Amino acid sequence: MDDFAGAKLLLFLGPQIVVLRRDETPDIPWPGRLDLPGGGREGRESAEACVLRETFEEIGLVLGVRDLVWQARFKRGVFFAAHLPEETKKKIVFGTEGQGWLLMTPAEYVQHPKSIPHFVDMVGRYLNQALG
Repeated sequence: MDDFAGAKLLLFLGPQIVVLRRDETPDIPWPGRLDLPGGGREGRESAEACVLRETFEEIGLVLGVRDLVWQARFKRGVFFAAHLPEETKKKIVFGTEGQGWLLMTPAEYVQHPKSIPHFVDMVGRYLNQALG
């Protein structure tokens, strides 16, 4: 899986997922929307390395490849899922991009008008596969 532009993580802390509110800058994709941890690929890094680096940069959590329990493609992006204990939220240190972070249930994310549409699709896809 070498042809990808970036990676995102559906990060469960207990029953909720970590959601980031994007900056309102008009020159970025999806300004002000509800995002998932992750971002663009640097150099020739793998999708796993990309999502783990971006997660650390954005919310200060160190995850390992073993934490990634699911993977799927969407166009030029790679999506992952991980499940950590709810108390992990105490270790979050928000980075320098975006307006902040919050926890939501997957259902709240899917129904929220500020969610990024193709991320909503991936959340649904994971839930259908994980629970189905």
